[in-house]
Amino acid sequence: MPEAYIIDACRTPRGVGKVGKGALAEFHPQHLGATVLKALAERNNLKTEDVDDIIWGTSSQRGKQGADLGRMSALLAGYDLKASGVTLDRFCGSGISTVNMAAASIMSGMEDLVIAGGTEMMSYTASSAEPGKLPLLDADNPALRALRPQSNQGVCADAIATMEGITREDTEALAVESQKRAARAIEEGRFDKSLVPVYHEDGSVALDKEEFPRPSTTMESLAGLKPAFTMLADIPVDEDGNTYRSLINKVYPDLDIQHIHHAGNSSGVVDGSGAVLLASPSYAAKQGWKPRAKIVAMANMGDCPTLMLNAPVAAAKKVLGKAGLTKDDIDVWEINEAFAVVAEKFIRDLELDREKVNINGGAMALGHPIGATGSMLIGTALDELERSGGRYGLVTMCAAGGMAPAIVIERI
Repeated sequence: MPEAYIIDACRTPRGVGKVGKGALAEFHPQHLGATVLKALAERNNLKTEDVDDIIWGTSSQRGKQGADLGRMSALLAGYDLKASGVTLDRFCGSGISTVNMAAASIMSGMEDLVIAGGTEMMSYTASSAEPGKLPLLDADNPALRALRPQSNQGVCADAIATMEGITREDTEALAVESQKRAARAIEEGRFDKSLVPVYHEDGSVALDKEEFPRPSTTMESLAGLKPAFTMLADIPVDEDGNTYRSLINKVYPDLDIQHIHHAGNSSGVVDGSGAVLLASPSYAAKQGWKPRAKIVAMANMGDCPTLMLNAPVAAAKKVLGKAGLTKDDIDVWEINEAFAVVAEKFIRDLELDREKVNINGGAMALGHPIGATGSMLIGTALDELERSGGRYGLVTMCAAGGMAPAIVIERI
Protein backbone atom coordinates (compact mmCIF):
# COMPACT_ATOMS: atom_id res chain seq x y z
CA MET A 1 0.00 0.00 0.00
CA PRO A 2 1.41 3.44 -0.91
CA GLU A 3 2.12 5.85 1.90
CA ALA A 4 0.63 9.32 2.19
CA TYR A 5 3.11 12.10 2.90
CA ILE A 6 2.46 15.49 4.43
CA ILE A 7 4.44 17.96 2.36
CA ASP A 8 3.33 21.17 4.05
CA ALA A 9 0.68 22.71 6.29
CA CYS A 10 -0.37 26.29 6.82
CA ARG A 11 -3.13 28.30 8.44
CA THR A 12 -4.39 31.80 8.94
CA PRO A 13 -4.24 33.46 12.35
CA ARG A 14 -7.49 33.07 14.26
CA GLY A 15 -9.50 36.27 14.33
CA VAL A 16 -12.11 37.14 16.93
CA GLY A 17 -15.39 35.78 15.58
CA LYS A 18 -17.56 38.83 16.06
CA VAL A 19 -18.71 41.28 13.41
CA GLY A 20 -17.27 44.71 14.14
CA LYS A 21 -14.63 43.32 16.51
CA GLY A 22 -12.67 40.69 14.61
CA ALA A 23 -10.11 41.55 11.95
CA LEU A 24 -11.30 38.74 9.65
CA ALA A 25 -15.05 39.21 10.08
CA GLU A 26 -15.29 41.56 7.09
CA PHE A 27 -14.11 38.92 4.62
CA HIS A 28 -15.99 36.38 2.56
CA PRO A 29 -15.25 32.83 3.79
CA GLN A 30 -13.84 31.99 0.36
CA HIS A 31 -11.19 34.67 0.93
CA LEU A 32 -9.81 32.80 3.94
CA GLY A 33 -9.85 29.49 2.07
CA ALA A 34 -8.10 31.07 -0.89
CA THR A 35 -5.48 32.56 1.43
CA VAL A 36 -4.19 29.19 2.64
CA LEU A 37 -4.52 27.56 -0.78
CA LYS A 38 -2.46 30.35 -2.35
CA ALA A 39 0.14 29.96 0.40
CA LEU A 40 0.51 26.23 -0.21
CA ALA A 41 0.92 26.83 -3.94
CA GLU A 42 3.52 29.56 -3.49
CA ARG A 43 5.49 27.85 -0.71
CA ASN A 44 5.83 24.59 -2.65
CA ASN A 45 5.93 25.72 -6.29
CA LEU A 46 2.75 23.69 -6.67
CA LYS A 47 1.52 22.70 -10.10
CA THR A 48 -2.15 23.22 -9.40
CA GLU A 49 -3.18 21.39 -12.57
CA ASP A 50 -1.86 18.23 -10.89
CA VAL A 51 -4.08 18.55 -7.81
CA ASP A 52 -6.42 15.55 -7.90
CA ASP A 53 -8.83 16.94 -5.34
CA ILE A 54 -9.33 19.53 -2.62
CA ILE A 55 -11.26 18.13 0.34
CA TRP A 56 -12.59 20.89 2.59
CA GLY A 57 -14.35 20.99 5.94
CA THR A 58 -17.04 23.51 6.86
CA SER A 59 -19.59 22.83 9.55
CA SER A 60 -22.18 25.55 8.90
CA GLN A 61 -22.75 25.17 5.16
CA ARG A 62 -25.25 27.90 4.49
CA GLY A 63 -25.19 31.27 2.77
CA LYS A 64 -21.66 32.42 2.08
CA GLN A 65 -20.27 29.22 3.60
CA GLY A 66 -22.38 27.06 1.31
CA ALA A 67 -21.93 26.15 -2.36
CA ASP A 68 -18.86 23.87 -1.93
CA LEU A 69 -16.45 26.22 -0.20
CA GLY A 70 -13.44 24.07 -1.12
CA ARG A 71 -13.99 24.37 -4.86
CA MET A 72 -14.92 28.05 -4.73
CA SER A 73 -11.86 28.89 -2.62
CA ALA A 74 -9.62 27.11 -5.13
CA LEU A 75 -11.13 29.08 -7.99
CA LEU A 76 -10.59 32.32 -6.07
CA ALA A 77 -7.01 31.27 -5.32
CA GLY A 78 -6.30 31.01 -9.04
CA TYR A 79 -5.89 27.24 -9.10
CA ASP A 80 -6.07 25.44 -12.41
CA LEU A 81 -9.62 24.51 -13.37
CA LYS A 82 -8.65 20.82 -13.26
CA ALA A 83 -8.24 21.00 -9.47
CA SER A 84 -11.62 19.72 -8.28
CA GLY A 85 -13.03 20.26 -4.79
CA VAL A 86 -15.57 18.90 -2.33
CA THR A 87 -16.79 20.16 1.04
CA LEU A 88 -17.89 17.95 3.91
CA ASP A 89 -19.38 18.32 7.38
CA ARG A 90 -18.40 16.24 10.41
CA PHE A 91 -19.13 19.22 12.65
CA CYS A 92 -16.03 20.06 14.74
CA GLY A 93 -14.19 17.01 13.39
CA SER A 94 -14.41 18.13 9.77
CA GLY A 95 -10.81 19.34 9.51
CA ILE A 96 -9.37 16.01 10.66
CA SER A 97 -11.74 14.06 8.44
CA THR A 98 -10.65 15.98 5.34
CA VAL A 99 -7.01 15.03 5.99
CA ASN A 100 -7.97 11.43 6.71
CA MET A 101 -9.96 11.17 3.48
CA ALA A 102 -7.18 12.80 1.49
CA ALA A 103 -4.65 10.38 2.93
CA ALA A 104 -6.94 7.42 2.26
CA SER A 105 -7.36 8.37 -1.39
CA ILE A 106 -3.57 8.51 -1.79
CA MET A 107 -2.92 5.32 0.19
CA SER A 108 -5.47 3.49 -1.96
CA GLY A 109 -3.40 4.35 -5.02
CA MET A 110 -6.22 6.29 -6.64
CA GLU A 111 -4.76 9.78 -6.17
CA ASP A 112 -1.28 11.34 -6.03
CA LEU A 113 -1.81 14.92 -4.88
CA VAL A 114 -4.61 16.07 -2.59
CA ILE A 115 -5.12 19.15 -0.44
CA ALA A 116 -7.20 18.91 2.73
CA GLY A 117 -8.33 21.66 5.04
CA GLY A 118 -11.22 23.73 6.20
CA THR A 119 -12.70 27.16 6.83
CA GLU A 120 -15.12 28.46 9.41
CA MET A 121 -16.18 32.03 9.96
CA MET A 122 -18.08 31.96 13.23
CA SER A 123 -18.65 35.69 12.92
CA TYR A 124 -20.69 35.01 9.80
CA THR A 125 -22.65 32.02 11.11
CA ALA A 126 -23.54 33.90 14.29
CA SER A 127 -24.71 36.98 12.40
CA SER A 128 -26.74 34.92 9.91
CA ALA A 129 -28.45 32.64 12.45
CA GLU A 130 -32.24 32.62 12.56
CA PRO A 131 -33.26 35.25 15.15
CA GLY A 132 -34.84 33.94 18.34
CA LYS A 133 -34.45 30.27 17.43
CA LEU A 134 -32.20 27.96 19.45
CA PRO A 135 -30.50 25.31 17.29
CA LEU A 136 -31.15 21.60 17.67
CA LEU A 137 -28.80 19.06 16.11
CA ASP A 138 -31.63 16.73 15.17
CA ALA A 139 -32.80 19.36 12.66
CA ASP A 140 -36.21 19.62 14.31
CA ASN A 141 -36.98 15.95 13.71
CA PRO A 142 -39.20 14.78 16.59
CA ALA A 143 -38.67 11.11 15.68
CA LEU A 144 -34.90 11.40 16.00
CA ARG A 145 -35.25 13.56 19.11
CA ALA A 146 -37.34 10.86 20.78
CA LEU A 147 -34.89 8.11 19.82
CA ARG A 148 -31.55 9.90 20.35
CA PRO A 149 -31.98 13.19 22.26
CA GLN A 150 -29.24 15.70 21.47
CA SER A 151 -28.67 18.76 23.61
CA ASN A 152 -26.53 21.90 23.50
CA GLN A 153 -22.77 21.24 23.59
CA GLY A 154 -22.15 23.54 26.53
CA VAL A 155 -24.87 21.89 28.58
CA CYS A 156 -23.36 18.53 27.61
CA ALA A 157 -19.96 19.71 28.86
CA ASP A 158 -21.49 20.64 32.21
CA ALA A 159 -23.30 17.28 32.35
CA ILE A 160 -20.07 15.35 31.73
CA ALA A 161 -18.21 17.35 34.37
CA THR A 162 -20.99 16.56 36.85
CA MET A 163 -20.86 12.85 36.03
CA GLU A 164 -17.07 12.68 36.19
CA GLY A 165 -16.66 14.76 39.34
CA ILE A 166 -14.53 17.31 37.49
CA THR A 167 -14.74 20.62 39.32
CA ARG A 168 -14.86 24.18 38.08
CA GLU A 169 -11.43 24.71 39.63
CA ASP A 170 -10.04 21.73 37.67
CA THR A 171 -11.27 23.18 34.41
CA GLU A 172 -10.12 26.69 35.16
CA ALA A 173 -6.63 25.49 36.03
CA LEU A 174 -6.48 23.84 32.61
CA ALA A 175 -7.74 27.05 30.98
CA VAL A 176 -5.07 29.16 32.65
CA GLU A 177 -2.40 26.66 31.57
CA SER A 178 -3.70 26.78 28.00
CA GLN A 179 -3.31 30.56 27.97
CA LYS A 180 0.21 30.33 29.40
CA ARG A 181 1.30 27.77 26.85
CA ALA A 182 -0.18 29.70 23.94
CA ALA A 183 1.53 32.90 25.11
CA ARG A 184 4.87 31.08 25.31
CA ALA A 185 4.39 29.56 21.86
CA ILE A 186 3.59 32.95 20.35
CA GLU A 187 6.52 34.65 22.08
CA GLU A 188 8.95 31.94 20.93
CA GLY A 189 7.61 31.89 17.37
CA ARG A 190 6.45 28.28 17.50
CA PHE A 191 3.56 28.98 15.14
CA ASP A 192 5.54 31.04 12.65
CA LYS A 193 6.29 28.21 10.22
CA SER A 194 2.62 27.57 9.54
CA LEU A 195 1.09 31.01 10.01
CA VAL A 196 0.24 32.98 6.85
CA PRO A 197 -1.12 36.54 6.92
CA VAL A 198 -4.53 37.52 5.60
CA TYR A 199 -4.46 40.52 3.28
CA HIS A 200 -7.01 43.08 2.18
CA GLU A 201 -7.71 43.40 -1.54
CA ASP A 202 -5.35 46.41 -1.68
CA GLY A 203 -2.46 44.30 -0.35
CA SER A 204 -2.42 45.70 3.17
CA VAL A 205 -2.28 43.27 6.07
CA ALA A 206 -5.61 42.49 7.74
CA LEU A 207 -4.25 40.06 10.33
CA ASP A 208 -0.85 38.44 10.80
CA LYS A 209 -1.01 37.26 14.42
CA GLU A 210 -3.39 35.52 16.77
CA GLU A 211 -6.19 37.84 17.84
CA PHE A 212 -8.00 35.83 20.50
CA PRO A 213 -5.51 34.89 23.31
CA ARG A 214 -5.82 36.51 26.72
CA PRO A 215 -2.44 35.86 28.35
CA SER A 216 -3.35 37.86 31.48
CA THR A 217 -5.96 35.23 32.42
CA THR A 218 -5.69 34.05 36.03
CA MET A 219 -7.59 31.74 38.35
CA GLU A 220 -8.89 34.85 40.08
CA SER A 221 -10.22 36.43 36.89
CA LEU A 222 -11.93 33.20 35.83
CA ALA A 223 -13.51 32.76 39.25
CA GLY A 224 -15.46 35.97 38.65
CA LEU A 225 -17.19 34.70 35.50
CA LYS A 226 -20.75 33.41 35.64
CA PRO A 227 -21.49 29.96 34.15
CA ALA A 228 -22.66 30.45 30.58
CA PHE A 229 -25.20 27.66 30.21
CA THR A 230 -27.34 27.84 33.37
CA MET A 231 -30.20 29.85 31.85
CA LEU A 232 -29.80 28.39 28.36
CA ALA A 233 -30.31 24.89 29.73
CA ASP A 234 -33.90 25.64 30.74
CA ILE A 235 -35.22 27.59 27.76
CA PRO A 236 -37.82 25.62 25.75
CA VAL A 237 -36.39 24.57 22.42
CA ASP A 238 -39.42 22.99 20.71
CA GLU A 239 -43.21 22.91 20.72
CA ASP A 240 -43.23 19.98 23.16
CA GLY A 241 -41.54 22.09 25.84
CA ASN A 242 -38.24 20.21 25.74
CA THR A 243 -35.22 22.07 27.08
CA TYR A 244 -31.57 21.29 26.65
CA ARG A 245 -31.55 20.02 30.24
CA SER A 246 -34.60 17.82 29.79
CA LEU A 247 -33.16 16.28 26.62
CA ILE A 248 -30.19 15.04 28.66
CA ASN A 249 -32.41 13.95 31.52
CA LYS A 250 -34.44 11.78 29.15
CA VAL A 251 -31.39 9.51 28.95
CA TYR A 252 -29.82 10.31 32.34
CA PRO A 253 -32.88 10.97 34.54
CA ASP A 254 -31.04 11.15 37.87
CA LEU A 255 -28.37 13.61 36.70
CA ASP A 256 -28.47 16.96 38.49
CA ILE A 257 -26.34 19.02 36.12
CA GLN A 258 -24.01 21.49 37.83
CA HIS A 259 -22.96 24.35 35.58
CA ILE A 260 -19.24 25.19 35.54
CA HIS A 261 -18.32 26.22 32.00
CA HIS A 262 -18.07 29.83 30.88
CA ALA A 263 -16.23 31.90 28.29
CA GLY A 264 -12.89 31.37 30.02
CA ASN A 265 -12.89 27.56 30.12
CA SER A 266 -14.62 27.01 26.77
CA SER A 267 -13.25 27.28 23.24
CA GLY A 268 -13.03 30.72 21.69
CA VAL A 269 -15.40 31.91 18.96
CA VAL A 270 -13.12 32.76 16.03
CA ASP A 271 -12.67 32.89 12.26
CA GLY A 272 -9.93 30.99 10.43
CA SER A 273 -8.78 28.56 7.77
CA GLY A 274 -6.13 25.86 7.50
CA ALA A 275 -4.80 23.49 4.84
CA VAL A 276 -2.53 20.46 4.51
CA LEU A 277 -0.75 19.38 1.32
CA LEU A 278 -0.52 15.60 0.89
CA ALA A 279 1.21 13.58 -1.83
CA SER A 280 2.19 10.05 -2.76
CA PRO A 281 5.89 9.14 -2.43
CA SER A 282 6.25 8.87 -6.19
CA TYR A 283 4.76 12.30 -6.86
CA ALA A 284 6.79 13.89 -4.05
CA ALA A 285 10.00 12.41 -5.45
CA LYS A 286 9.15 13.64 -8.94
CA GLN A 287 8.71 17.18 -7.62
CA GLY A 288 11.84 17.03 -5.47
CA TRP A 289 9.80 17.60 -2.32
CA LYS A 290 11.12 16.54 1.05
CA PRO A 291 8.13 15.22 3.01
CA ARG A 292 7.69 16.46 6.55
CA ALA A 293 5.62 13.57 7.87
CA LYS A 294 3.63 10.52 6.87
CA ILE A 295 0.18 9.32 7.89
CA VAL A 296 0.44 6.26 10.13
CA ALA A 297 -3.20 5.54 10.99
CA MET A 298 -6.69 7.04 10.92
CA ALA A 299 -9.86 6.19 12.79
CA ASN A 300 -13.42 7.32 13.46
CA MET A 301 -15.52 6.61 16.53
CA GLY A 302 -19.10 7.23 17.55
CA ASP A 303 -20.41 7.52 21.11
CA CYS A 304 -23.49 8.69 23.01
CA PRO A 305 -25.01 11.60 21.03
CA THR A 306 -26.84 12.86 24.12
CA LEU A 307 -23.57 13.58 25.95
CA MET A 308 -21.98 14.33 22.57
CA LEU A 309 -18.40 15.05 23.68
CA ASN A 310 -17.06 11.70 24.94
CA ALA A 311 -15.80 9.95 21.79
CA PRO A 312 -12.16 11.22 21.70
CA VAL A 313 -10.88 8.71 24.28
CA ALA A 314 -12.27 5.75 22.34
CA ALA A 315 -11.06 7.26 19.05
CA ALA A 316 -7.54 7.64 20.44
CA LYS A 317 -7.49 4.02 21.60
CA LYS A 318 -8.77 2.86 18.23
CA VAL A 319 -6.22 4.79 16.19
CA LEU A 320 -3.38 3.65 18.47
CA GLY A 321 -4.46 0.06 17.85
CA LYS A 322 -4.50 0.61 14.10
CA ALA A 323 -1.03 2.16 14.29
CA GLY A 324 0.36 -0.65 16.43
CA LEU A 325 1.46 1.91 19.02
CA THR A 326 0.87 2.55 22.71
CA LYS A 327 0.18 5.85 24.40
CA ASP A 328 3.82 5.94 25.52
CA ASP A 329 4.94 6.11 21.88
CA ILE A 330 3.13 9.43 21.32
CA ASP A 331 5.32 12.51 21.75
CA VAL A 332 2.70 15.15 20.92
CA TRP A 333 -1.00 14.93 21.74
CA GLU A 334 -3.52 17.43 20.40
CA ILE A 335 -7.01 17.14 21.90
CA ASN A 336 -9.24 20.04 20.94
CA GLU A 337 -10.32 22.12 23.92
CA ALA A 338 -13.92 22.47 22.82
CA PHE A 339 -14.61 22.74 26.54
CA ALA A 340 -12.13 22.27 29.35
CA VAL A 341 -13.86 19.10 30.53
CA VAL A 342 -13.17 17.39 27.18
CA ALA A 343 -9.41 17.78 27.50
CA GLU A 344 -9.40 17.13 31.25
CA LYS A 345 -11.36 13.89 30.90
CA PHE A 346 -9.15 12.82 27.98
CA ILE A 347 -5.99 13.29 30.03
CA ARG A 348 -7.41 11.50 33.04
CA ASP A 349 -8.96 8.56 31.21
CA LEU A 350 -5.81 7.83 29.22
CA GLU A 351 -3.50 8.68 32.16
CA LEU A 352 -1.39 10.97 29.97
CA ASP A 353 1.65 13.04 30.78
CA ARG A 354 0.21 16.56 30.81
CA GLU A 355 3.46 17.97 29.45
CA LYS A 356 2.79 16.17 26.15
CA VAL A 357 -0.81 17.32 25.73
CA ASN A 358 -1.62 20.59 23.93
CA ILE A 359 1.97 21.68 24.43
CA ASN A 360 1.39 25.06 22.78
CA GLY A 361 -2.04 25.77 24.19
CA GLY A 362 -5.42 24.95 22.77
CA ALA A 363 -8.77 26.30 21.74
CA MET A 364 -9.51 27.92 25.11
CA ALA A 365 -6.64 30.29 24.38
CA LEU A 366 -6.48 30.34 20.59
CA GLY A 367 -10.06 29.69 19.53
CA HIS A 368 -11.89 26.96 17.60
CA PRO A 369 -12.94 27.77 14.00
CA ILE A 370 -15.11 24.66 13.80
CA GLY A 371 -14.49 23.09 10.37
CA ALA A 372 -10.91 24.39 10.16
CA THR A 373 -9.59 23.38 13.58
CA GLY A 374 -8.66 19.78 12.78
CA SER A 375 -6.34 20.63 9.91
CA MET A 376 -4.87 23.45 12.00
CA LEU A 377 -4.13 21.04 14.86
CA ILE A 378 -2.42 18.57 12.53
CA GLY A 379 -0.13 21.37 11.37
CA THR A 380 0.49 22.42 14.98
CA ALA A 381 1.38 18.86 15.96
CA LEU A 382 3.78 18.58 13.03
CA ASP A 383 5.47 21.87 13.85
CA GLU A 384 5.94 20.76 17.45
CA LEU A 385 7.35 17.36 16.44
CA GLU A 386 9.92 19.16 14.28
CA ARG A 387 10.73 21.67 17.02
CA SER A 388 11.14 19.07 19.75
CA GLY A 389 12.52 16.19 17.69
CA GLY A 390 9.58 13.92 18.53
CA ARG A 391 8.45 11.09 16.29
CA TYR A 392 4.70 10.50 16.66
CA GLY A 393 1.78 12.88 17.06
CA LEU A 394 -1.87 12.01 17.73
CA VAL A 395 -4.69 14.46 16.99
CA THR A 396 -8.34 13.98 17.88
CA MET A 397 -11.38 16.02 18.81
CA CYS A 398 -15.01 15.66 19.78
CA ALA A 399 -17.69 16.36 17.22
CA ALA A 400 -21.41 16.97 17.50
CA GLY A 401 -23.60 13.91 17.19
CA GLY A 402 -21.27 12.06 19.57
CA MET A 403 -18.31 11.45 17.23
CA ALA A 404 -14.53 11.79 17.07
CA PRO A 405 -12.09 11.35 14.18
CA ALA A 406 -8.43 10.69 15.00
CA ILE A 407 -5.10 10.56 13.19
CA VAL A 408 -1.51 9.54 13.99
CA ILE A 409 1.32 11.16 12.06
CA GLU A 410 5.03 10.33 12.05
CA ARG A 411 7.68 12.99 11.53
CA ILE A 412 10.12 12.23 8.72
